Amino acid sequence: MKTKLFALALATGLFLNSCSSSDNPTPTTPTPATGEISGTITANKTYAYGNYTLKGIVKINAGVTVTFDAGSTITIDKATGDNALVVLKGGKLITNGTADKPVVFTEKSKLPGSWGGIIVYGDAPVKVAGGGTSGTSEDGNKIAYGGAVANDNSGSLVYTRVEYAGSKLADGDKENNGFTFYSVGSGTVLDHLVSYKGADDGYEFFGGTVSLTNSISYGNYDDSFDWQDGWQGQTNTNWYAYQTGKGNYGMEIEASLNDNAFGPKVSNITLRRAAGNVPEVGDNQVDAFQFKREGNGEYSNIIIDGYGNFTNAAGTVYTGSAVSILDAATNDHQVKTSKIKLLNVKITNTTNVLPIGATSAIVVAFPTGTFVQSATATGASLTGGAWATVDGVDLTK
Repeated sequence: MKTKLFALALATGLFLNSCSSSDNPTPTTPTPATGEISGTITANKTYAYGNYTLKGIVKINAGVTVTFDAGSTITIDKATGDNALVVLKGGKLITNGTADKPVVFTEKSKLPGSWGGIIVYGDAPVKVAGGGTSGTSEDGNKIAYGGAVANDNSGSLVYTRVEYAGSKLADGDKENNGFTFYSVGSGTVLDHLVSYKGADDGYEFFGGTVSLTNSISYGNYDDSFDWQDGWQGQTNTNWYAYQTGKGNYGMEIEASLNDNAFGPKVSNITLRRAAGNVPEVGDNQVDAFQFKREGNGEYSNIIIDGYGNFTNAAGTVYTGSAVSILDAATNDHQVKTSKIKLLNVKITNTTNVLPIGATSAIVVAFPTGTFVQSATATGASLTGGAWATVDGVDLTK
């Protein structure tokens, strides 16, 4: 009887082992898709994992959703002319990147200022100069922006990197940014994004209510983070900026000359300037935070490092500061009324630790409790990985 049971067990084991080896074959890596992306996209489209080229100013129409699968790389060539990816109001862009398989938009030459980056238009409120509720974009598209849907949804950009952006498009007024958001609403997800070595700002908001989380601005020529037109995102956190080689303000904050009752909120911020970094045009743009044109907001748990003086070729010394207030209106209406708050701030390697005015006529004195230094601030907390690694360099370190 024991012999029969042993034989039965042996036979069963062999059968199970046979099933296991045949039912669980070694996984294979899918072959990347290829193709060109151009023109206006007028119907829903999903780009499977692959390597694509983007040519021209590609626009996603209203009512259309475009999706990129994880691990996809989209390459642009500045030799083809003006290039950008534009999400029009009512359209949606979804990038389904992951920490180890980000969606990457890059440019063939690897030179800053080689394309227009990602530009998104939403339908959320704005407040432009003069108090108006709409404006015309300065990106070369000259599109009207501004709406009334605070929770408007323009899609979901997750674990996505934009490299070498910052070119002008057509007869645009300014260079474009890595990511540009015109009146984008809070229903839009912006998470784990990288703007890498562009020729203008890393991120710029023109009004809207969208928030940005877990973001990196690395090596961009102008400001790491910039906004105007009454941007009021409320749940922003984990912003990391590293300015190296060439770069202006860590954060340029303005409200288009409107004394707003509202402002944005950002927590867990790290602003770092590398040794030897110079402002873009050799001037006085050497501060970590710059507030102007009635800019305000609440900022907490902040690391500021490396904003020392800059001396240009003519020997003029520009003083680096943790916080600079550019104009009297911002000082009178925002600083003095506690509409600007910088809390739990740790400052190192910076010439002016206390906030200053851009001129001696602007005497800055933050009310008690609105500018608070701390030795225990930790700044942004980000986990590295493929999403934040370029040419073998971990951008989070």
